[in-house]
Amino acid sequence: MFTGLIRHLGTLESRASRPGGARLRIASPADLLARAELGASIAVNGACLTSVAVDGRAWEADLSEETLEKTTLGRLPLGTSLHLEPALRVGDPLDGHLVSGHVDGLGQLLSRPQGQGGLDEGIWRFAMARALAPMIAPKGSVAVDGISLTVVDCGTDWFTVALIPETVTRTALHHLRPGTAVNLEADPIGRFVARALALRGSDEKLTRFAQGGWGG
Repeated sequence: MFTGLIRHLGTLESRASRPGGARLRIASPADLLARAELGASIAVNGACLTSVAVDGRAWEADLSEETLEKTTLGRLPLGTSLHLEPALRVGDPLDGHLVSGHVDGLGQLLSRPQGQGGLDEGIWRFAMARALAPMIAPKGSVAVDGISLTVVDCGTDWFTVALIPETVTRTALHHLRPGTAVNLEADPIGRFVARALALRGSDEKLTRFAQGGWGG
């Protein structure tokens, strides 16, 4: 499990094909490498990967064809800045929300505010697949490229989040431009609510929550 609080940025150094997928090499800061021992779980732009090799400047992870297909990791240009988060340890503070590292689908940045003085605070709008709509709710949480964010508003194929300069400047979001694809993971609570609705049919209270929260 992860929290969606990004404290480390890495760089995609190489991506090599291998039978059944690909191997990534990610240059990372020393404090992240200390947590990337063999077998360790590291979230990369929100996707949970396993360290299979590590040295003094980078670590490597194998990607399956499924991961290449369902995330952005198979298409990012070399040199791209990546959000990195080591797995949550018992006793660590939960500063964001519980993030599994299992990407639910791809989204796309639709618009971002034009900041003054380089500060891009305000409402950012993202597109999402309609299948994700039942799991996204106002005031709920969503992970965008592994970053824990709070949903402001949403429709059947879009949602918005409010970002402060601190979040933008300390992550790779400042490089993000309209049309860029992102990895999305819904709040696990939303996933279970959507599953309950699908299995048990329409329930007035659950439907109201899915549409706008208990106070909606």
